Amino acid sequence: MQSQAYGRPARQPGRAAFAAFIGTTIEWYDFYIYATASALVFGKLFFPQGDPFYSTLASFGTFAVGFFARPFGGLVFGHLGDRIGRKKALVATLAIMGIGTVGIGFLPVYAKAGVLAPVLLVLLRVAQGIAIGGEWGGAVLMAGEHAPKGKRTFLASFAQLGSPAGLILALLAFRTIGHLPPEAMMDWGWRVPFLASAVLLFVGVVIRAGVSESPEFLSFNERSKPARLPILDVLRNAWSTVLLCLGANVIGVAGAWFLNTFMLNFTTETLGLDRALILDCLFVVAFVQLFNQLIAGWLAQRIGAGRFLAWAAALAMLSPYPMFILVSTGNPVAIVVGIAIAVMCMSGSYAVMAGLMTEAFDVGVRYSAISLSYQSCAAMAGGLTPLIGTILAHAWPGRWLPLALFYSSLAAISLLCLRGLQRRDGASQSLSTVAMSE
Repeated sequence: MQSQAYGRPARQPGRAAFAAFIGTTIEWYDFYIYATASALVFGKLFFPQGDPFYSTLASFGTFAVGFFARPFGGLVFGHLGDRIGRKKALVATLAIMGIGTVGIGFLPVYAKAGVLAPVLLVLLRVAQGIAIGGEWGGAVLMAGEHAPKGKRTFLASFAQLGSPAGLILALLAFRTIGHLPPEAMMDWGWRVPFLASAVLLFVGVVIRAGVSESPEFLSFNERSKPARLPILDVLRNAWSTVLLCLGANVIGVAGAWFLNTFMLNFTTETLGLDRALILDCLFVVAFVQLFNQLIAGWLAQRIGAGRFLAWAAALAMLSPYPMFILVSTGNPVAIVVGIAIAVMCMSGSYAVMAGLMTEAFDVGVRYSAISLSYQSCAAMAGGLTPLIGTILAHAWPGRWLPLALFYSSLAAISLLCLRGLQRRDGASQSLSTVAMSE
């Protein structure tokens, strides 16, 4: 169903939430297969060093490059989304992500192309970063701005479901090719998950084409003229809110990459556990995350986003200690339970932050504002987390306490910034009673 008269745009809450979920699933699948490949094979294929530590560090360095490109993507597509519409920006980001990912699948490796191979890898990784940088804000807004009163927190969380769903697809892809002989895996097997993205790209574009533009954006454009440079309005009038939202996102963003990417390398390289075993464990945990985020969005809508997020951040501070104790046993059930404990706290925060940020900024600059907050957090906290984890693991070999303390500090930053948002004038109502404020 398309929009009605320009001044009375139709809401499509179900379709918009589903399209946000499918779109972000595809984007995160592309991002996660790169993350998984960087932990497992890219070090040997593109950065063949004598010391595995430096190969892994270089591989995670290219992984971080994608995060550093995300704020740029957020600024570009945030501007376009606030000026010409959320839908057009989202279709463009999906296309860029698909091209970048499929391109990686065709790359020559270092043994055949020399230094050109890692250079091309970095360039395509930048394209991925720009795409995901623009994608997140638009997907969240399309789901949230189509939502009826009282359901924005819950429906906006559907965009966040794309992260665990994309992880499930990525792990499924690597579990499938993981049964190949090592020679075939390193020769051509690793390319299959990247080339498969072409099919997902087509599906995503078709689904997104069926959703009408955001009704709030259309109504705002009828009443007001869009800002010439929305980001300048954000920096002039809401810079402190941007910084607090950035900090509040830390555990949801950095925690995801610590648990889903760094832990894959830590368990295989430091603890010496079997790669297939860890992939299987993370596969099970991804389903835990998917269902936990659904429950978190529903629960936060009922009890208040601020209260829920504060509890999630506080519990996240405690979660790495039982996780490392259980993971260090090497028992598959203990590994799943340990990582799942941390993932439930982290993903609860991740799911609910989307709706909270949608409420924090005016509709005319909302795409730019939430993209700046979230993607800047991703560049700093998300991109650097696997690198810092690798350095800590190398500095204290076999000891997990420094890693647990690092994770706790990430959660503490989020908790402090959430408290800062609650203390702001007018913020308490939107944080603790989002459903009522709608």
